[in-house]
Amino acid sequence: MRRCYKCGQKAVVYLRQYRIAFCKEHYLEWYLKRVQETIKEFRMFGKGDRVLVAVSGGKDSLSLWDALHRLGYEAGGLYIDLGIGDYSRRSREVCEKFARERSLKLHVVELSKEIATIPEIREKEKRPACSFCGQIKRYYMNHVAKKEGYSVVATGHNLDDESATLFSNVLSWNMDYLSRQFPVLLEGEGFVRKVKPLFKFTEKENALYAFLSGIEFVEEECPFSEGASSIEYKRILSEIEEKSPGTKLRFYMDFLRRMHPILQQDKAQLNPCKVCGEPTSSEVCSICRLRERLSSKALSF
Repeated sequence: MRRCYKCGQKAVVYLRQYRIAFCKEHYLEWYLKRVQETIKEFRMFGKGDRVLVAVSGGKDSLSLWDALHRLGYEAGGLYIDLGIGDYSRRSREVCEKFARERSLKLHVVELSKEIATIPEIREKEKRPACSFCGQIKRYYMNHVAKKEGYSVVATGHNLDDESATLFSNVLSWNMDYLSRQFPVLLEGEGFVRKVKPLFKFTEKENALYAFLSGIEFVEEECPFSEGASSIEYKRILSEIEEKSPGTKLRFYMDFLRRMHPILQQDKAQLNPCKVCGEPTSSEVCSICRLRERLSSKALSF
């Protein structure tokens, strides 16, 4: 039987990559301390910032929102209702309940009222749903943050997400994406600061925090994510991690320390979209172009 390395009581968590075990109380303490240290190490934001946490109803984003709230940050939430049937209905209910129980502000964007639901867009777009869904979510995160006076957008991306994305970009040597893969994207040219305070935590570590904190979350994945290459990359990296604990963290942290500084280059000039005013490298941003395409296709039926 493993014992908590801090108090000697029976452990409920064992972290192989660190070779340490914790009881419930000291795991939560360790988790919150690590979140705070990550925020400080990468200068993500301070107590004077208003932080908008993008929440999906899953374990990662709700754990992040809960942690920031416990650490004393002014953190509101943003839920983007994608209109994906029961999945979106359940996810929204969980986020609304989480905010209500903690007296926190939750902003909700309904795509059905803004542009169209993801299933509706999927019927008319040839691209994979994850492609345009990601664009839409990034657009509204930035738009709502500016509109509501938040200086920072925080997302719940975890180590599994980031290492799989890095693996994918290295396989294809996508230099543009590699140069922008960093846990902090600074504000400027129409963008608010975007940060990933949980990038050092695995999915399992976030799930443990949520479970031990009594956080209700949606366990099912988005139905449109089935077959995504990122899932396969996560599986491959998890097999390596099983044989060599700590590989994911070393892989990603060594990239940040050794390669990311080398890959930095001048950014493309951004201008306000002439339709909505959001930053874009073209005259019209991708979301306004999508709106126009959907409108044209609707008229053709």
